[in-house]
Order: sequence, then C-alpha cells, then structure tokens
Amino acid sequence: MDHIRLAPLQNRNTNNGFKIISFVPIFDLVAIVITAKMGKYMKKRRNIVFVAKSLDGFIADKNGGLDWLQSTPNPDQIDMGYEKFIGGIDAIVMGRNTFETVCSFDIEWPYSKPVFVMSRTLDSLPKKYQNNASLVKGSITEILSELEQKGYTSLYIDGGTTVQSFLKEDLIDEMIITTIPILLGGGIPLFSELPRELEFEHVRSELFLKEIVQDHYRRKKVN
Repeated sequence: MDHIRLAPLQNRNTNNGFKIISFVPIFDLVAIVITAKMGKYMKKRRNIVFVAKSLDGFIADKNGGLDWLQSTPNPDQIDMGYEKFIGGIDAIVMGRNTFETVCSFDIEWPYSKPVFVMSRTLDSLPKKYQNNASLVKGSITEILSELEQKGYTSLYIDGGTTVQSFLKEDLIDEMIITTIPILLGGGIPLFSELPRELEFEHVRSELFLKEIVQDHYRRKKVN
C-alpha cells in the first residue's frame, strides 16, 4: 500500500499510555467529506399526495365545501395517519386556491412545515401570512429544483389543480388517498385528463372508523 496516500482519521491515547493512530486512504477521506457536504442534495426526491375524496372522486362539493369530510363520526379525533405523514415530509407545495381556502378557515395557521404557494397571478401573499408561507413562480421543474437546492426534497403536494399539474408531468411518486363513503354528485375532481397512462402499485390499505378506507399507492418505476 506504499502507493496509497493515507490520512489520519483518529489520534488518541489508550489507558496504558500507547498512542493509537488510525489511517484511511486519502481518497476515502475526500469521499467522506464530499458526502457530508452534499448530503442534503443526495436525498431522494419524493412528491407525495395526501388527500381525501368522495366515492365519486371529488375533493370538494359543488360549492367548494368540505363539510362532507366530517360525515363519518370521529369522536376520538383519529387523524388517520396525518401527523405521521406530515412528520416525514420537508415542505408543502400548494396552489393559490388551496392557500386561499386554508386562509378562510377560522383557525390558527395549521402547518408546522414550510409552505410554498404556486401561482402565476399573485405578485405577493397577504402580509398576514408572509411569515407562514412563501410564493414560488416558474415551471414545476424549476420550482422543484429551487426547493431541492434549499434542502426540501420530500414534498406534500396539496390541492386538486396542483396535483393534476404534477401528474400531467409525471412528477407524483406516491399517493395516499382516503375515501369518505359519500357520493357528492359533482364538485371539484381529484383527477383530470392526462396525456398518457401512469401506472401505480398498491402499497397497503387501512380501514378507519369501520368505513373510511385509506389506500397508499406508489408510482411504478419505468425502466
């Protein structure tokens, strides 16, 4: 190993007074340093949908209402996996409509993770929410690249139009879809027409409150 340059990795004294010096090949040490510095860019990008829909595929009723989400009694306030899910993502990406809907709720800001609002028409967010969310502009790929450079790689994609836009560019990796057993007869659909078929594999299903089904799907890898 005379031809391999070595660099000290550890230098310490033992209890009996002997000094131990450990070495690693210099190119291994460089790799360790580079990996540490680039770690935030090496995380696998994941764009995930976590959404509830009616039996007939709508995420809001004909008036944009969401009261039907509470149609199944939930006295113990089971969150159906939401807190676990939100704990595993880096940030939330939503469209203008979803942002304005959230702002209309008479509650405190509901998100603990950074929120990015996609909009082609907004020049800025209302001052009241500028500490809660950030406006992002550009194509979806440009926005994803910008967020990835900031270290946000696991993204919660929220809102019907936003989900549809991501699907049209085949940029959704996972979907967790909770189906409420109600027929709305119309409203805002979860899915829209796509330029081509997208295949997903079923990961698992869970039953909540004896009647609400949650299905987890993952995009099939294309070789």
